Amino acid sequence: MPEILCLEELRARYGNASGADIFDPEFRKVADQVFGEGDSRQAPYFGVPTLLKVPLRQDAAPRFTGIDVALLGIPLDLGVTNRPGARFGPRAVRNVERVGPYDHVLRAVPAAHVRVADVGDVPFRSRFDLAGSHEDIERYVRGVVDAGVVPLSVGGDHSIGLPLLRAVGRDRPVGMIHIDAHCDTSGSFEGCKFHHGGPFRQAVLEGVLDPRRTIQIGVRGNSEYLWEFSYASGMTVVHAEEVEELGIKPVIEKARAVAGVGPTYVSFDVDALDPAFAAGTGTPEVGGLTSAQALGILRGLSGLDIVGGDVVEVAPQYDPTTNTAQIAAQVLFEILCLAAEAIGIRASRQAEPSR
Repeated sequence: MPEILCLEELRARYGNASGADIFDPEFRKVADQVFGEGDSRQAPYFGVPTLLKVPLRQDAAPRFTGIDVALLGIPLDLGVTNRPGARFGPRAVRNVERVGPYDHVLRAVPAAHVRVADVGDVPFRSRFDLAGSHEDIERYVRGVVDAGVVPLSVGGDHSIGLPLLRAVGRDRPVGMIHIDAHCDTSGSFEGCKFHHGGPFRQAVLEGVLDPRRTIQIGVRGNSEYLWEFSYASGMTVVHAEEVEELGIKPVIEKARAVAGVGPTYVSFDVDALDPAFAAGTGTPEVGGLTSAQALGILRGLSGLDIVGGDVVEVAPQYDPTTNTAQIAAQVLFEILCLAAEAIGIRASRQAEPSR
C-alpha cells in the first residue's frame, strides 16, 4: 500500500497531479494498463453500447481472427417455463455503463493481457424454432472454439447451455461450475427436452459434460424432486442454505476440488441470487445468494482452466432498478478475468521447453 505522508508531503506530491499521476508501483502498473498515456478515457456513456465496453467486432465471424475472448449475446427465451423476457438480456447487459476494467480483488485488468471483443449476437434462422435455434448457437460457437477463442455468452434462457456445451465439449467433456437456484437436470416436459430446466441432463447424456467434475451452487426452491439426475450422475449439489451455513471459503474449496485441473465451464444463472439483488429474471426464488457471496465464489476460482462461460436469464422488464443487469455485467467481468488468467497459464505451459 502507498506510504503515509504528512500534509506538506501530500501538497508537494499531489497538489498539481492529474488523475493519471499514480506513484505507488502496484497502482502505477494498473493505471498504465488502464490509461496508457495521459489521463483521458472515454466517458462510460459515450459510443455504441457493447458487452463490458470492449470493441465491437460484428464482422469477426467466421474466422474470429485477432481475438482471444469473444463476448456474444444469445437473445433467445423460447425455452422458459415461466416468465418470458430473457431475449432482452444481452441488450440490457450491454447498456450497463460502468464495469471493469480493473478487478481489485484479483488485481486484474483482463483487457490488458488478452484481446477481447463483442462479436454481436448469434444469428438465428428463425425466432420461432427452439431446436433450430440451438443448432444455430452450436454452429456459431463451435466456430469460435475452432478458432482457438474462448466464448463468453450472455443469454437468453438457460436452455442455451446445451448447445454451448455441445460446442465447447465436443472434443472432450468439460467440468462445470454451475451457480443457479435450479439444477436444470430434469427430463422432457410436454414432449420437449430442450427447455431451460433440463440442459445439463442432456449435456451429460450426450457426453459433452462430465458430471463428476460438475458442482451446482445456490440450489433451492420447490423443484428439488426434479433434480434426481444430478445426484444419480455424480454431480455435487450445494444448496443456498449450505452456502450461508458453511461460508464461501469451504464452498470455494469444494468447487476447486470438484473441477480439478481439467477444462472447466462456468455457467451463472442470475436467479442464483436472491430476488432482493436480482429481481429481473423469469423464475425468481427467495432465499438466494447475495451479490457479495456470488462474486466471492467466482473470484475463488482463480487459476482453474476456464474454457468458456455464460450469464443467463436476465429479463430486464421485471427489474425497474436495473440491478439484475448490473450484477450480470459484473459476473461477466469476473468470468472474463478468470478466462484471461487461464489463457495466460495455458500459453505459459505451451511455451515451456519439453523435457
